Amino acid sequence: MNTVSAFARREWGPLYATLREALVTKKWRAVPMTLGAVCLTALFQLVQNRSWGFGPVHDIGFVKAEDPLWVALLRTPLSLFVPALDLPVWGALAQVLLVFGIAEICLGRRRTLVIAYVSTLAGTTYARIGIALGPDGFFGLPASDAQVVDTGPSAAVVGLALFVCRRYRAWLTAALVIVSMVVEVLVKNNLAGKEHLAAIAAVLLVCALSEVRQRRMRQRLRTGSRSGAPPIRS
Repeated sequence: MNTVSAFARREWGPLYATLREALVTKKWRAVPMTLGAVCLTALFQLVQNRSWGFGPVHDIGFVKAEDPLWVALLRTPLSLFVPALDLPVWGALAQVLLVFGIAEICLGRRRTLVIAYVSTLAGTTYARIGIALGPDGFFGLPASDAQVVDTGPSAAVVGLALFVCRRYRAWLTAALVIVSMVVEVLVKNNLAGKEHLAAIAAVLLVCALSEVRQRRMRQRLRTGSRSGAPPIRS
């Protein structure tokens, strides 16, 4: 039990401390963006299930690979909050509340939105590439997937979870996220699963670039310290 407790403290201790402090001191005020996203997702679900509402939601939030690229890019920001038609809405709401909430506290609102949209755009871009490759290769997709409605927060959730794990050095949890997405593709080889892998690839690239930037900044600080120059202000 001591070993398990030591592992839990090492893996999730810093993350837990950050979340606890924010929620104890600010409560729901710690996650205003997340609460807004949950409300927006619920609103889209309510509207798209009305006869008068499906068309407007389709026009502003439905993304398909067969759409012109500029249309897909315009719809992508809101598509993140449109629940997938073939999945229960409570799943999307729970994903947004939990993962977006953790990310908003740990990363801040701006970085959370950037990572969420990078992940979503990676999936949208991959869909077009995969269809162009065709169904024969592992990374390819059948032409019929061009008509699949590609909405929901799942790619953003995967990307945010991975980035938060990297930020707090929860390496085993990050590995489990990646492995679970690979298993998803192996078990159910569909567009959504492969888009999750594209989101992971995009976030890993962002993490690598961030690590390189931080190393360069540390090197510059060490060089400035040795030369007696004043510290560099960012």
